[in-house]
Amino acid sequence: MNVITSPAASRRPALLRARGRLALTCAASLMGLCGSIATAQAASLPADVDGTRIINADKEPGNWMSTGRTYDEQRFSPLKQITDANVKGLGLAWQYKLDYNRGVEATPIVVDGVIYTTGSFAVVYALDGATGKLLWKFDPHEDMTRAGEFCCDAVNRGVAVWKGHVYVGTNDGRLISLDARTGQSVWQADTIVDHSRSYAISGAPRIVHGKVIIGNGGAEFGVRGYITAYDAETGRQAWRFYTVPGDPGKPQETPELQMAVKTWTGDAWYKQGGGGTAWDSMAYDPDLNLLYIGTGNASMWNYALRSQAKGDNLFLSSIVAINPDTGAYVWHYQTTPGDAWDMTATQHMILADLPIDGVDRKVIMQAPKNGFFYVIDRATGKLISAEKYAPVNWASKIDLKTGRPVFTGEASYWTKKGKVLVRPGFWGGHDWQPMSYNPQTGLVYIPKHVFAVTYENTPDYQYIMNKKHFYQLGVAAADMKDDPADMEKWARSWTGSLLAWDPVKQKKVWEVPYKTIYNGGTLSTAGNLVFEGTADGRVVAYRATDGEKLWQSPAQSGVIAAPVTYEANGAQYVTFMVGWGGAFPTFAGAASLDAGVRPWAQVLTYRLGGDAKLAEAHFAPLPIPAPPAQTASAEQVMQGKAEFNGHCSQCHGINAVSGGVVPDLRRLSAGQHQMFASIVKGAFQQLGMPSYDGVLTDEQITLIHDYLIKRAYDLKAETQNPGSPVTN
Repeated sequence: MNVITSPAASRRPALLRARGRLALTCAASLMGLCGSIATAQAASLPADVDGTRIINADKEPGNWMSTGRTYDEQRFSPLKQITDANVKGLGLAWQYKLDYNRGVEATPIVVDGVIYTTGSFAVVYALDGATGKLLWKFDPHEDMTRAGEFCCDAVNRGVAVWKGHVYVGTNDGRLISLDARTGQSVWQADTIVDHSRSYAISGAPRIVHGKVIIGNGGAEFGVRGYITAYDAETGRQAWRFYTVPGDPGKPQETPELQMAVKTWTGDAWYKQGGGGTAWDSMAYDPDLNLLYIGTGNASMWNYALRSQAKGDNLFLSSIVAINPDTGAYVWHYQTTPGDAWDMTATQHMILADLPIDGVDRKVIMQAPKNGFFYVIDRATGKLISAEKYAPVNWASKIDLKTGRPVFTGEASYWTKKGKVLVRPGFWGGHDWQPMSYNPQTGLVYIPKHVFAVTYENTPDYQYIMNKKHFYQLGVAAADMKDDPADMEKWARSWTGSLLAWDPVKQKKVWEVPYKTIYNGGTLSTAGNLVFEGTADGRVVAYRATDGEKLWQSPAQSGVIAAPVTYEANGAQYVTFMVGWGGAFPTFAGAASLDAGVRPWAQVLTYRLGGDAKLAEAHFAPLPIPAPPAQTASAEQVMQGKAEFNGHCSQCHGINAVSGGVVPDLRRLSAGQHQMFASIVKGAFQQLGMPSYDGVLTDEQITLIHDYLIKRAYDLKAETQNPGSPVTN
């Protein structure tokens, strides 16, 4: 591991010596006075957070010191200045425009009146919580040439803070420590174990016992998953836990991996990566001293091609409990054995004490992608209950005796010919957007999806195996016709809701329907409120007990991040990170356009009596240039469609319909058409378009261009039907 230390770190010995002199003086005399001085100095240190403060977060409810506010990740605030009785009086207090109009997924951290948050490309902002004034900004200058190597969009889910430092991960795989006072880099660690693979970081770090813990993404691109702990002070690696086994022909790194490798068959999975990346969710129980991590999908998705359709393939799609001091395995629970659909268990996990059958149980709760809500004993990993919270066809139920799903066979596309409908599809019944738990109502508030797509076996997977930049799934997913009617049909069928779920009774209490999927994460408060932003550009407050909408305000763009609440100068504030983007608008552009929003990234903060005026958003016009003549045959155009959807759709949208986050390639100018090949080969690298020189052949590039010309003509024809979501 490479650690780069900045000059700022050299100031620490002097600071430590100064603290030592202060301690000696206090020991000699004037204990009361010196104690006051020491307290004042500690309070003046920005982001002076440690484990004790996080564990005792309810004693200072005006702060939000960790991603989930507390280690249990409940995302519940005891603040109640804003209640269901007065929330209608909320007004805009301030707004701050972010640098990049891309997806915004961060949960802000708020400590002693200062907000620490991120926008796209991991740009870190420190803002005054009362006024929104910028205190400092840090741009990690992510490697734009790698923009095609990570899923999904240039998003970042926020920072962690610890003892005067701010920590952020970057899409190009670095973990960076910043001085919380100045925003200057203190150290940087390269977290990537194999630079020949497409690893990235989009998740927020967690810090336990002075160790900064971070995972990586990249399973769709062919990587081996792991999670790593680094010393918060020095950046040196403390431990690493691999989530899937290594070379089956060699001894594994740990005993649990020696156990796990027996659940895989063949060696195709190892050559291709295996997956299981821990790219988002974590939780920590300080009493049990257990860190819980959620692991992701397989690399590749196709179960038959990956593991000959045999074995559970541990630790894919699992909750894994490990010792945060050593990284040692303690227990695991696998939500989707042999996952073949991208049904990750990286979704938000919540720790709580629930009364079950008359006994208080220490549980961990999760609503992973697979559509079942799980309540698990967090000390042992034993399943307590599991029920469907969203439409499901891959399994009929979870057997409580074995803890395993009862597969229906309906979704086993690797055994069938043609397209197979799977519920839920790859964005799940619930994706990364955080849910919250209100211990006063006893309910969990879930950003739910109703989502189904087709999967089709593609046994020619070796065509793109082990190539950077490319999705390596072994399956064609969400295939749809170029016909606007077919694309609109899918767009209208993908809906969302805010679901209030009783985890003890395992049933719905109330539900608010939304126009589409991919709405924001949730926040619940002691004021009997649930706050959430929506895909169609609103920020909303509901009564927590019954779901009645009590307040809403325009956000000007889709909201996918989870809000937070805090106090500054005696007033309670609610902050939303706004910015349309992420996997849904980039990949499913036609469906995301149905939300009726465009990317516009900003921070919106509200308080009772706020009277700031929302500044106007500025959106560039969407031209429809005249495309060049089409000279390709119908067969070549269809080949180009397959090439495009296989290699380009993860950013530019299925069938070249962009959701507006990145350029819509149906709208290329005459000059861009002329230089299309050079753009693909790297002419626009510094603008975020990676080079595919040596990756795509000239023939492939020509076929893709042929298809885009055809789609440009389709767009011109579709303008005759301006109500279609694919033309907005």
